[in-house]
Order: sequence, then C-alpha cells, then structure tokens
Amino acid sequence: MALERRLKDEGLFAGTWSNGPGDRYGAHDHDYDKVLVCRSGSIRFGLPDLGRTVDLGPGDRLDLPARTRHDALVGETGVTCLEAHLRAGSLAGLVHRPAGEW
Repeated sequence: MALERRLKDEGLFAGTWSNGPGDRYGAHDHDYDKVLVCRSGSIRFGLPDLGRTVDLGPGDRLDLPARTRHDALVGETGVTCLEAHLRAGSLAGLVHRPAGEW
C-alpha cells in the first residue's frame, strides 16, 4: 500500500477507518494533531470557524492541527481513510495536499 508507506516514510503510523455513504460527523475538535489521507471514496470536511470546506478524494491529504473545529460528510460511495495522530503543535498548520502533491 503506497499511501501507508509514504506516511511511514515520514514517521507517521496510521490506522484505517471507513464510513458508509452520507454518514456525518458533527463539529468537534481534538487535543492532538492529525494527518488524514483518503484511500478510497470521498469525504468533505467542514471548517466552520474558518468558513471553508476541504474535499478529499483518493490520495488527498489533510493536515489538521489540534483544536481545529471540523465536521464531515461522507460522499456517495463511502470513504476509507488513513489517520495518524501526532502531539499537538507538531504540524505547521492546516494544509490540504491533493494527491500527487505530497
């Protein structure tokens, strides 16, 4: 799995999770930084405090700093993501990296 290897090469060890079409997560935040990579399907992350959204498709990555409020809506075919947790303050900031650009 190339995506897992790329994360591991950065010293990140990711777990995998999946959700079905149309599943939603309400707005929340975490006390840790996290790196999300979409393996398959799609998901839209809402960033209500920033007034924007980020769409992830296969190979796309989102670096999400601790305490960044976000919600999520899974796309019509479901989603499988890789997720690595880091100590708060490890990430330089919120960054969306399209597939092929990280």
